[in-house]
Amino acid sequence: MEEQQQPQLPKKRGRKPKPKEERKEEQSKAAKESSGRRSHSHAADEKYTQWKSLVPVLYDWLANHNLVWPSLSCRWGPQLEQATYKNRQRLYISEQTDGSVPNTLVIATCDVVKPRVAAAEHISQYNEEARSPFIKKYKTIIHPGEVNRIRELPLNPKIVATHTDSPDVLIWDVESQPNRHAVYGATTSRPDLVLTGHQDNAEFALAMSPAEPFVLSGGKDKTVVLWSIQDHITTSATDPTANNSTGSGGSIIKQTNDEGSTGPSVGPRGIYVGHEDTVEDVAFCPLSAQEFCSVGDDSCLILWDARVGTSPAVKVEKAHNADIHCVDWNPHDSNLILTGSADNSIHMFDRRNLTSDGVGSPVYKFEGHKAAVLCVQWSPDKSSVFGSSAEDGLLNIWDYEKVGKKMEGGTKSSAPAGLFFQHAGHRDKVVDFHWNAYDPWTMVSVSDDCDTTGGGGTLQIWRMSDLIYRPEEEVLAELEKFKAHVIECSKA
Repeated sequence: MEEQQQPQLPKKRGRKPKPKEERKEEQSKAAKESSGRRSHSHAADEKYTQWKSLVPVLYDWLANHNLVWPSLSCRWGPQLEQATYKNRQRLYISEQTDGSVPNTLVIATCDVVKPRVAAAEHISQYNEEARSPFIKKYKTIIHPGEVNRIRELPLNPKIVATHTDSPDVLIWDVESQPNRHAVYGATTSRPDLVLTGHQDNAEFALAMSPAEPFVLSGGKDKTVVLWSIQDHITTSATDPTANNSTGSGGSIIKQTNDEGSTGPSVGPRGIYVGHEDTVEDVAFCPLSAQEFCSVGDDSCLILWDARVGTSPAVKVEKAHNADIHCVDWNPHDSNLILTGSADNSIHMFDRRNLTSDGVGSPVYKFEGHKAAVLCVQWSPDKSSVFGSSAEDGLLNIWDYEKVGKKMEGGTKSSAPAGLFFQHAGHRDKVVDFHWNAYDPWTMVSVSDDCDTTGGGGTLQIWRMSDLIYRPEEEVLAELEKFKAHVIECSKA
């Protein structure tokens, strides 16, 4: 009976499992393909086994956390405290349940081990079916529907926005929200703010500006909607010099006289029309809350400027040859924009030269995934580095500065141009990941690999060895020094 009450799940993204009734219809077809699936599964297992054997060499630290329920989004929150060997930090994840218990937004505490602290044997000897001791639940918010996307406010990461299967964007002050026990029949938590303006479900496209307390969203109504929550949050939320702690449990979002069960609502500052299909992702320009971009299932990349109206400033037709799932704007170089698509590729655009004869003209096409790209994000630490995750179960790390250098060495490489690291610890589609702005080169990633892990999917926190990304001369000098030290010790 519960199955009939579930909302229709999107089929395009490949992010969510299909409803059970759809799966039954496909069982006969699946039976015919079972032998092929078994061989694919065997190949995936072999690849994972090979990757796991290399963990001590490739990683400085890795924590594997088998989830109770699949998570569709993961984000780092603020750093809480620093210690000698590790730092404590907030982590936001979602729980997509089967209806037996409510869907939740989880605020967790994560102990991030500092560089060159974890022993190689320690990081390699994890149990795929266990929960990591480094990650602990701090608070649970009972969410009104599945949490499809989480975004934190850069000006105060204790304020987060969430998307669910509805037209509204929900704003939460995670510190002041009461901790709830997620049991069947429990009432949902009350958002601190509800952003209205979409005419149809807005499920994935969500961003918060690093420049001002602005929120951006896109949805099935083919529109991009912009809100300002400036008037609804206290000065402490946007003043970096203020103490943002709400020690008494008070909210840093101003409360109104609206006593409705859904929370106070805010209408849009602008509604932007230009897409011809669902808007899949949005991103703010890092320098201005008035400039932003969006991508969608119409294969278009659109740049907007709120100062000049609600029509596209620049519309890039055929930015890809298929649906575009994700977009990110370089925080170090505001001319560079990344897009990831169902055509398995990532395109890098320069906004000074976006089109050629009306068609998308990327600076470079990065081709290394074997399935649809679901998430792209620039590194907060190095301007030329970015990550991409896909339905092939891989999270690739790229450096566009390495693209030209690939040709110079004269030696042939099977690796795609620009690709210098591949995280293969997930055994099914990697639906989301996030670079840690407080801890360089540390990442959190989540995958929907329930069938292979015997749980609800996998969350991993990892940091590659610094020998992989540091300058070559520096690494060689360190290894030479280490070699001399080993020889000296052997003589003793």
